[in-house]
Amino acid sequence: IDKYADEIGNMDAIKEYREVCAKKTEFERTQLVKEKTGVCIDGLSAVHPLTGKKIPIYIADYVMMGYGTGAIMAVPAHDDRDYEFAKKFGIDIIPVIEGGDISEAAYTGEGKMINSDFLNGLTNKKDSIARMVKELEKLGVGEAGVQYKMKDWAFNRQRYWGEPIPIIHCPVCGVVPVPYEELPLRLPKVDNFEPGQDGESPLAGIESFVNCTCPKCKGAAKRETDTMPQWAGSSWYFLRYIDPHNQEALADPEKLKYWMPVDWYNGGMEHVTRHMIYSRFWHHFLYDMGLVNTEEPYAKRTAQGLILGPDGDKMSKSKGNVVDPLDVVEEFGADVLRTYVLFMGDYGAATPWSDSSVKGCKRFLERVAGLCDIAGGEGATPELETAFHKTIKKVSNDLEEMKFNTAIAALMGLLNEIYAKGSITKDELIIYIKLLCPIAPHLCEEIWESLGGDGFLSMAEWPVYDEAKTMDATVEVGVQVNGKLRSVVALPANCDKEEAFAIAVKDEKIVPLLEGKTIVKEIYVPNKIVNLVVK
Repeated sequence: IDKYADEIGNMDAIKEYREVCAKKTEFERTQLVKEKTGVCIDGLSAVHPLTGKKIPIYIADYVMMGYGTGAIMAVPAHDDRDYEFAKKFGIDIIPVIEGGDISEAAYTGEGKMINSDFLNGLTNKKDSIARMVKELEKLGVGEAGVQYKMKDWAFNRQRYWGEPIPIIHCPVCGVVPVPYEELPLRLPKVDNFEPGQDGESPLAGIESFVNCTCPKCKGAAKRETDTMPQWAGSSWYFLRYIDPHNQEALADPEKLKYWMPVDWYNGGMEHVTRHMIYSRFWHHFLYDMGLVNTEEPYAKRTAQGLILGPDGDKMSKSKGNVVDPLDVVEEFGADVLRTYVLFMGDYGAATPWSDSSVKGCKRFLERVAGLCDIAGGEGATPELETAFHKTIKKVSNDLEEMKFNTAIAALMGLLNEIYAKGSITKDELIIYIKLLCPIAPHLCEEIWESLGGDGFLSMAEWPVYDEAKTMDATVEVGVQVNGKLRSVVALPANCDKEEAFAIAVKDEKIVPLLEGKTIVKEIYVPNKIVNLVVK
């Protein structure tokens, strides 16, 4: 109040209120605030930025720190808490959204804007906000912005592992940076990594490191003993990967030009979002300094979903729902674990663990191993050729889009078709294990070796599909009579209208529906539907 007294005005009312409070105990002051809740102190007001009108400010006993500035904006007609507040203290309740009966309760639903001047008639909240921002910008009293719900992250750590902070503390000169020519400042070699006394860094107990000379006054000084957090290095490590042995620069400009930006950044949701902000901050700084060639560090980012416990909750030791991957590997093998984790759901979604599904993936890989027993000969099996080319296309595209679960589903489908046929050529088996290799590499490499493959299967050429051979020779097409589905027939793929209707009208389910009737119209959507309009 003191800080903004000149702006508030009516100092007499403020002085009186303060003097009353000063004579009370802490408990009494608290009670007084509660009693005064809802009382508008004379003269305490704010100016509406659009209308220029004064708006009374009421003293309330609650704030919401997670909401904007924490101050409560009053919309009593459309907020249950504000409605109760206004009713108690006789404040006008003016609806600004059409709908509901505000004489009974606040209306919190959607509706048309009313009593809102230039916003009247708008029904979409997003459109209303955009229109309001436009008006504020036009008047020069506000502009659109982005608020990040991020807290400051302490940059210092009291531990040995981490980049030492190149700062010297001088009793005369204060905080002094380590001279550029003395960088990088390296950690001293130590045998004891335990924390120091009173929570200090282990470096604080190494006098040969701590005690130094001030670069400015040449007097006795001490080094900073805290180290940087792990995200300091992880915010820019990819830049050093480009040119790790360069002693003259962060990386050679030509190499930066070739490699940057990073094509694809992937990680856990919290890591990708939180770390992304810090990493981008570092990169923007380096870009402004002219040390990197791209403003943005990453061209694309994705995040994998969380694997939940069998109970559907986040895994936690306290809940006892943690699944140890080493136990799964011990019982089922690494390939089964890899296959299940990739097959369990959409890559970016949180999915609960299922022991029965793990066993299902085990049976799938056992059936893949069994293909060796039915493989023989060379070339392609005519009955399986289309299925193979469709699967090559599907798996190739899905792996690029990180749709691992649907890629595995396609391989499972092809496996069923192979076993239904009862045989497979060695050439087809090689194609199959090449497609499966990224998911279950150990099994596929063993099959590759048993087939006389040269080198590693993972380094072999990826299968190529023929687009023409991904099309089925025949397709199942629904036959409608007067718009109602009456039968399904097999038609040659992409056949013409005449052939499609010639087959449709001879279908055993369609023939009796046409007796005594005349076909007045024929509608045909290739490979999808035949519709006969009859009278």
